Amino acid sequence: MTDTKTRIAAGLERAFAENGFAEPNIDSLREAAGVSLRTLYKYVPSREEMVLCALEHRHRRYMEFVFDQAEAADEPVLHFLFDKVSGWMASEAAHGCLFHAAVAAAPRDERLRALLARHKKEVARAVAELSGLPDRQGEITLIVEGLMQDWPLHGDRATESAKNLGDLLVKAG
Repeated sequence: MTDTKTRIAAGLERAFAENGFAEPNIDSLREAAGVSLRTLYKYVPSREEMVLCALEHRHRRYMEFVFDQAEAADEPVLHFLFDKVSGWMASEAAHGCLFHAAVAAAPRDERLRALLARHKKEVARAVAELSGLPDRQGEITLIVEGLMQDWPLHGDRATESAKNLGDLLVKAG
């Protein structure tokens, strides 16, 4: 990605995360991206493309945030990863998953649904591989999604519950 496209993607992600998908108009999205309208449309030619661009950027940031240094963790890897997901929720997603919000705003958009599915699958695959549970992606998805849904209400208690479930999953093999 070029520096300009990255800056646009970051600004769009921030605008959608702060204001949802219905509220920001094109001018506020252009302002958030920090570019002219012409440049915005050069890189992302429609509002739908702006949403996809923002979510692709968010996916990359999330994967880096959660999984960077997981292999070097000095605690059980699931504990480390669930703490990272909770850290993401605290700093980036206090209102819930932006991918789910995007699909809720445009439930018939197949590209959004595919992006949501790909994001969740990549997260589950990475957690499963790092934790040595490659055949448990479904269970891991359920725990991570549950953590993300419960975190806004219960914070650290949700994290501890996810760790407890992760421990049971590891014991079950």
